[in-house]
Amino acid sequence: QVQLVESGGGSVQAGGSLRLSCVVSTEAHRWNRMTMGWFRQAPGKEREGLASVYTGGSSADYPDSVKGRFTISQDNAKNTVYLQMNSLKPEDTAMYYCAARELGDSWYGDLNERSYKYWGQGTQVTVSS
Repeated sequence: QVQLVESGGGSVQAGGSLRLSCVVSTEAHRWNRMTMGWFRQAPGKEREGLASVYTGGSSADYPDSVKGRFTISQDNAKNTVYLQMNSLKPEDTAMYYCAARELGDSWYGDLNERSYKYWGQGTQVTVSS
């Protein structure tokens, strides 16, 4: 059983920052072999991969749209992954989701939503100009 719970969303002015958190409820041995991803979806748009990291230790992956502004990190003691978002823009407004996959799951790329089996409920981020 794997459960993900996001928090940290809210409203912020352009140029501001937010840190999203995702707590993963699972056995310890499964946490250390997961790839965690952050995604977002704005109304009328496709879900977009923002960041991913392998909990067992690897460099993070980001698309060009957020590279240099968003940073994914993890706290293994808390089974938690974070997304630090800086220099936010109105176009960053969306529902943000945390997702997880395990070794052996079907893989279509770490920023492809099809690669992820487990999803949180989402947290809304609204950036005003």
